[in-house]
This record gives sequence, structure tokens and C-alpha cells, in this order.
Amino acid sequence: MQKTKLGVNIDHVATVRNARGESYPNPLKAALIAEKSGADSITIHLREDRRHIIDNDLKLIRKKLKIPLNLEIAATNEMLKIALKNRPRFICIVPEKREELTTEGGLNLNYKKNFLKKLIYKLRKNKSRVSLFIEPKKKDLKLAKLLNAECVEIHTGKICFLVNNNKPFKKELRKIQDAVEYGNKIGLEVHAGHGLTFKSAKILSKIKGIKEFNIGHFLIGESIFIGLPNCIKKFKKIIKR
Repeated sequence: MQKTKLGVNIDHVATVRNARGESYPNPLKAALIAEKSGADSITIHLREDRRHIIDNDLKLIRKKLKIPLNLEIAATNEMLKIALKNRPRFICIVPEKREELTTEGGLNLNYKKNFLKKLIYKLRKNKSRVSLFIEPKKKDLKLAKLLNAECVEIHTGKICFLVNNNKPFKKELRKIQDAVEYGNKIGLEVHAGHGLTFKSAKILSKIKGIKEFNIGHFLIGESIFIGLPNCIKKFKKIIKR
């Protein structure tokens, strides 16, 4: 039986901390509890505006964590320098707009394609595994492979919105299923993430070939009610195949 991994995104622990400008709740503490509770990796997004995770969080978590750290960054020179210096085990390149509340879609892989290729080359040479956050489209998967990424994370925001609002989602599910199959066929490791809840994770866990689910906002929010360890264990049980 294939072991499907769970990546836990702790950005919104930092969001709560920053709301009052305090030192708590501590993202490092959340990362270590998640590690102890069965998370396979920890994801943090270091945004340009530092709205949640800050540079010192990255430094401390990178130092203390035993499981892989997955650093989400935009494709900029500033973030490239930070990633090269800190050398997280995993890096996911994501689109980023200053005015958005959260990541709104997959990368436009044709935008600054040469810079993106150079960035991927430098990060891989520095011993980080590189993933690209993309839409479930065959052309994006092809281009991710040509850019020499090792991995892609499929943006699941659309299907999660449909599931959450009790709207038909089968067409979107099929699109993701086709993308996963094609990605595996051309030698990409395929992950899924964005907007996942217990319900949508259960639906997507039926797709063979998704190696990892990355879950953050709902997981941290639900942890207020049932605790972080219990929430992680519940997600692990849901995605297990």
C-alpha cells in the first residue's frame, strides 16, 4: 500500500501571532508538535511582505526540525538568495501578489521562463528538491518537466470551493485525476494542495498517484477546536491508502 504523505502548513499560526505583534503562538512550537504528531513535512511561505512567516521563523524552524522543511517562495532574486542561504530540503515556487489574501492560482510558467529555469537550476544544485505550484493542466505539467522541476503541486482551490459549496465537482475531479496520471507518466512527483478540508481531502485521496497533500488553513483553524495532534492524525487517516 502506497504511503501518502501529509505536509502541514503552519503559516496561520504566525498570522495569529502577528495580529497582536506578540511572540505567541510560536510557529516553531507548532512545527515541532506537528512533527511529533506524524506530519511528514512542514510548509512555510515566506512572503515578500512577511505577513505571517518572518525570516527568523525560517531560521529557527530550519535549525530545529528533523522532518523536511518545505519553503514556499515567489520566483524573485530576494527569495532565491534566502533559499540558497537556508537550504531547506524542499522548495515550492508559488505565484504571489501583494494584494491577494491567499494564493489565487497556479504559476504562469511562461512568465519570465528563463529566470525560472535558472532559479530551479541554482536551487537544485544547492541540494533542494524543487516543486512548482501549478494548475491541473497538461501544458503546465509538460513545461514543469522541461524547466527541470522534480515535482509539482496541483492547485486544488477550485474543487475545494465546489465541494465546500455543495456544487458539482466531478468535472474538476476528472481534470485533477488526468493531470496526476500524466504527471506520473512523464516522471514528475505529484502533490496536491490549497483549500483542503476533511471532506475534500477524502475525495481527492481516492486518486492514485498523489504522493503528498499539503494542508494549512483548515487544519490550523480546526485545531482550535480539536487540537493540532488530533487534527493531523485525522488527516493522516483520511489520506491513507
